[in-house]
Amino acid sequence: MAADTAVAASPEETLESLLREAEALKQKLEEERQKLNDVSLSCVAERLETIAFPNLKLRRMLKGHQSKVLCSDWSPDKRHIVSSSQDGKVMVWDAFTATKELTIAMPSTWVMACAYAPSGNLVAAGGLDNKVTVFPLAGGEDEPAARKRTVATHTSYMSCCLFPNTDRQILTGSGDGTCALWDVESGQLLQSFQAHAADVMALDLAPSDMGDTFVSGGCDRAVLVWDMRTGQAVQAFDTHDSDVNSVKYHPSGDSLVTGSDDSCCRLFDLRADREVARYSKESIIFGVNSVEWSVSGRLVFAGYSDYTACAWDALRGARVCVLCGHEHRVTRVQLAPDGTALSTASWDATIRIWA
Repeated sequence: MAADTAVAASPEETLESLLREAEALKQKLEEERQKLNDVSLSCVAERLETIAFPNLKLRRMLKGHQSKVLCSDWSPDKRHIVSSSQDGKVMVWDAFTATKELTIAMPSTWVMACAYAPSGNLVAAGGLDNKVTVFPLAGGEDEPAARKRTVATHTSYMSCCLFPNTDRQILTGSGDGTCALWDVESGQLLQSFQAHAADVMALDLAPSDMGDTFVSGGCDRAVLVWDMRTGQAVQAFDTHDSDVNSVKYHPSGDSLVTGSDDSCCRLFDLRADREVARYSKESIIFGVNSVEWSVSGRLVFAGYSDYTACAWDALRGARVCVLCGHEHRVTRVQLAPDGTALSTASWDATIRIWA
């Protein structure tokens, strides 16, 4: 009696087949997108007037760190700035007077991230200690360091953090390739976000009162949009050629800009689900470490490893301003909450205020 002798495919063959199928579906999806891509942003923007050159001048210089400034963040009060450094210190500054108001010693050097809470009463910081520590700035007679609370612990360095519209939770990104949402009071892990294939380097929260969507960028060159309620990535962009160091939502929430070691900033439209613009020049060969939007959403600010910060016309793609003065790479560019000033932090151990 003849018997059927079907041979089951090996796991390797099955995986290869699934990968081919996924690639074919991806190609088909891209073809469908191209059918809808009837006009480019640059063509539409040609009808617009050229934006006026921003006349930004150096107004203040914050000096006190003994080594590279790795991160900084404006307080909601529009006056104070917190900074973190390779020297293992977190400092709080009065940006109006350029005076240092507080210094907090961290348990390790390379404090890679710091952030103000929405109330302005807490700051969070962390780095090579793999932890996020929260310091209360108000209340009690003790120093903030004496009232600190370790909230989160990753299995690798903590690269970025932010408070998602509340003092009660904190969102972190790490060199272990994950993002995580933590409860500040209990230190409990509320949600883990796992899809990056390498270190997570940047986070940004969507501009919504709900605070339920955020974007991340990493060393796998990927930009992922997450639903905080489900822990799932709902959109992905992978057109960069190197590490993604910075991500920032447009004020409208409909698009986002990214900065990468490939020396390019890219604009992604979330509704079109695609890249729609690039901000680069042949003369720019150094990486982008930080990006930021103007309040209007017309300008993109970027900090580079060539010691400069630039402003780009987001619609026309033209560079309209270059800020010079730092003596090492610019690690952070951030607009004050009211849009009246721009801060830049650098490996030259300073934070500079431009207006």
